[in-house]
Amino acid sequence: MKLMACNSNIELSKEIASILKLPLTDATIKKFADEEMFVEINENVRGQDIYLIQSTSKPANDNLIELLICIDALKRASAKQITAVIPYFGYARQDRKPGPRTPISAKLVANLITTSGANRVLTIDLHAGQIQGFFDIPVDNLYAAPILVNDIKSNFNLKNTIITSPDVGGVVRARYIANKLDVNLAIVDKRREKANISEVLNIIGNVENKDCILIDDIVDTAGTLTNAADALIAAGAKSVSAYVTHGVLSEPALTRLEGSNLKELVTTNTIKKITNEEKSKIRRLTIAPLIAEAVKRIDNYSSVSSLFN
Repeated sequence: MKLMACNSNIELSKEIASILKLPLTDATIKKFADEEMFVEINENVRGQDIYLIQSTSKPANDNLIELLICIDALKRASAKQITAVIPYFGYARQDRKPGPRTPISAKLVANLITTSGANRVLTIDLHAGQIQGFFDIPVDNLYAAPILVNDIKSNFNLKNTIITSPDVGGVVRARYIANKLDVNLAIVDKRREKANISEVLNIIGNVENKDCILIDDIVDTAGTLTNAADALIAAGAKSVSAYVTHGVLSEPALTRLEGSNLKELVTTNTIKKITNEEKSKIRRLTIAPLIAEAVKRIDNYSSVSSLFN
């Protein structure tokens, strides 16, 4: 077994390698002057099981192309099996046709990864579970919930805590964590007029004098979370925090978070830190032990799903 890191999140790759006590495969990944990507594997990988780590986060297109070219390079170097470890799977929000003459980009990306030569995909908290069916190769979709649950237990008085979904679409995710913590669930009823713009309508559930924890899979511009936090405070909540798996944090997320009613945003390191994040309300939890354990289980042909039982 060998680990290989692309450039999107080197820190996470090094942490996974440290846990597994394996060196990262020596490879050259760079751009030519015209921005074309060049990859060269500098050691023998013939007959090896390769775990290639790359989040397709911002810049999404560059990171995706880098992943595809690395897979192709490994395939042509006669690697036995290539597992694309994609902690954050970009384009996942384009999983259906929202209107006429629009693409299903998540399916296209799945086809590209499969055609490039990947034999398996390992990812975390897909935005939509049906994306697993877009692939014609095995997909292991891990869940960050156990890591989030443990942190909530360590930092909150559960007797005064209520888990909150920022929209109806995230109820299943929020209910799972609420059940694990044995606390109540509230829902923010939201109408989205267009992409990255949301309008809060009302709160379903009693949040008065409660410490509310918003649960979501992706925070991009932070509009949904900050609007939900405002609505919860207006409904009498004592405090509002947020736990999110993927911290995309596009502009103007940091500005919104700093001026919002959110006490703290806790996310994982599936995506590398952004500039000035240290001075913000953001705190990151490491996902490396979960990925490392999943890699070990895949390599040993043992159960991955039992991690979450």
